[in-house]
Amino acid sequence: MKKTFILFSAMLLTVTVALAQDDAAKGSWTTTSTPALKASEFFFNNWSNSGNSQIDATGTFFGNYKYTHPKYVWDNIADLAYGYAWQDLDDSEDMPFFETRRKSNDKIDLTSAISWNAYKGLGASFTANLKTQFGEGYEYEGFGKDQKMTIISSFLAPGYLTTALSFEYKKTDWSVSFSFLTGKTTFVINDSLIAEGYTYGVIQEDPNKFTHWYPTLGSYVKAMYLKKDLVKGLDLYARAELFYDYWKSTNMSWDNLSETKYRGYEYLENNLSALEGMSWMKRRMFETDIDFELKLDYRLSSHISANFALNLKYDTDFNGFGRWGHWQIYQMAGVQVFFNWKTPRG
Repeated sequence: MKKTFILFSAMLLTVTVALAQDDAAKGSWTTTSTPALKASEFFFNNWSNSGNSQIDATGTFFGNYKYTHPKYVWDNIADLAYGYAWQDLDDSEDMPFFETRRKSNDKIDLTSAISWNAYKGLGASFTANLKTQFGEGYEYEGFGKDQKMTIISSFLAPGYLTTALSFEYKKTDWSVSFSFLTGKTTFVINDSLIAEGYTYGVIQEDPNKFTHWYPTLGSYVKAMYLKKDLVKGLDLYARAELFYDYWKSTNMSWDNLSETKYRGYEYLENNLSALEGMSWMKRRMFETDIDFELKLDYRLSSHISANFALNLKYDTDFNGFGRWGHWQIYQMAGVQVFFNWKTPRG
């Protein structure tokens, strides 16, 4: 059944792309590509208030490619980022300057959505979204020459492919969509991570053979708000997504957790009684993923802007810190140099 659903999702996506390409003479493209470089630098030497010298450099790319047809709109978004931070943590002469390098950002977020307007902003849409990262992610212990790195993620480990057929209400600056039929597939294409227990919810049923993907069905809610010139020069983008997994409760075997095949949680064996005693609401939260993102960009000139970003995730399939759920938090503030490449309608 799961393989059939994945095949159905792929076929449906192919059909929507074909529809978007059909009768192209009646439609038009509007495209925007915004590559940017964000950089920050701090230097301390004999500074009484203390501090560590550091350099941070992050490259980002945001592309929006929209095809507008009298009957539908096909919207494609690419949101990419990759960056490193270098820190000087030791003033001793036997250690190099900026001896510690750590990844500060890594993001691949690709979305393709086709929507049909039925009546006064009400309509339907089909959306496909892929989230993953470019390089390896590490958990760090210690600093400098004593630093130890443990790999916890890599490209498509995890990766999330979400396909949703949704009802949608859309206005100029915001939209809300809801789907009872949403497919979400989690990929972990890295055997060493699976062996270390970083399965990200991919069920491992056979101890002699790794399983690299876990498809599931669920409900999906997504709300977006994008406002250009909220005040002069300030752009605001906000996104909230909730996904409820229909099958997780079955795979978790709530009534007999001691026999569960679910291996996404490192604390199962030590907390079986506590998990079995969870209330109805806690179990529903255990089966729900939350993803919230907020971006603020203030244009200082045609190629320089100040920006702020916040991303909050709640995902019990990540073996991080926390007991019943694992909040993941990313926050960034800085100045960036950017360029806009726009193609008008035509």
